[in-house]
Amino acid sequence: MIQFFSTAQEGIPVYSDYLTDNYYLLHPAMAGASNCDKLRITGRKQWFGQEDAPELQTASFNMRLDEKSGVGIILFNDKNGYHSQKGVKLTYSHHIMFSRDDVDLNQLSFGMSTGLFQQQLDETTFIDYDPLVSGQIQKSSYFNVDVGMSYNFLNFYVHATVLGALESKRSLYSDFESKNLRRFIFSTGHAFGDKRTLLWEPSMLFQMIDATKEKLVDFNIKAQKEFGLGAGTVWGGFSYRRSFEGAKYSSPAGVASQKLQYITPFLGVTYKQFMIGYTYSKVSGPVLFDTGAYHQITLGFNFNCKQEYYIGTTL
Repeated sequence: MIQFFSTAQEGIPVYSDYLTDNYYLLHPAMAGASNCDKLRITGRKQWFGQEDAPELQTASFNMRLDEKSGVGIILFNDKNGYHSQKGVKLTYSHHIMFSRDDVDLNQLSFGMSTGLFQQQLDETTFIDYDPLVSGQIQKSSYFNVDVGMSYNFLNFYVHATVLGALESKRSLYSDFESKNLRRFIFSTGHAFGDKRTLLWEPSMLFQMIDATKEKLVDFNIKAQKEFGLGAGTVWGGFSYRRSFEGAKYSSPAGVASQKLQYITPFLGVTYKQFMIGYTYSKVSGPVLFDTGAYHQITLGFNFNCKQEYYIGTTL
C-alpha cells in the first residue's frame, strides 16, 4: 500500500503558462511592463473524456496607465475532482525607467496584487456515513497578497515574487490547515539573435513552497522568427521541470519522496494583434496516478502598442 503526505496547492497553480507570453500571471511587477496592453485567456485540461478531470481557466488583462504606473486583473477557476477554487487578483505596479527612452530598455519595476479566493468541496455525492461529512457544498474564503519586483535591461530580465505573502486562515478540510501559503519564485532569462532571422531565449525559473520546503526548477529554451515582413512571429520551445523534494509516500521499502518531472514542448503564433499558443505537459516520476498529459490553449490580444522596447525583447 502506498500512502501520500502532501498539502493542497492554493491560488493559481504555477504551470508553464508564463512561457506563452504570460509572465504577468506569476509576477505582479510585470503589469504594464510591456510595450502593449495585453489580454490573455488560457484553458488547461487533463484526461480528456474523463469526468471531473483536473482543469484550469484563467483570464488576465494588464496595461500601462502612464509612464510610471501599470494595473492588471486576473480571474481564475481551478477544479480537481470534488475540490475547486476560484479567485480574482487586482494589481498595481510602479515602473522606474533609467534609460532616456523606451527603445533602450533599462527598467526596474515593483508590483503588488491583492486577491480574494474561495475554496469549495462538493460533498453532495458522498454516500458513506461519516459525522464529519455534511453532504453539502462546503465553502471557505480568504484574502492574500502577492509582491514582487522585476528588472529589464535590453534583452536581459530577472523577476522575484512572493505569492501568498500573508498568513491566511482556512478551514475547508479541518481547523488545522496551514496558514502559510507562501511560494517564492525567481526567474531570469536572456534573449539573443534577431527575430528577422532567429531569436533564442534561454531562461530558468526556481520556486520554493515555504510550508513544505518543496523546491522546483524549470529550464527553458524558446525560439522566435518573424514572417510576413514583420506582421507576425512564430515561436516555440521546450521546458523541463524537476522537483527536488515532493510529496512523501510510504511503501514496503520505507518513506520516499516523489520527485516529479514535467516535460513541456510549446508553440505559438503572433499575427498583428492576435496570439495563440499551445503547450503539452507530460509528467514522469516513480509514482503516477495516470499516464495522461496536460493540454493548454492560450489566446491573446494586444492593443495600444508602442514601439518595441528593444530588438528581440520578449516583454
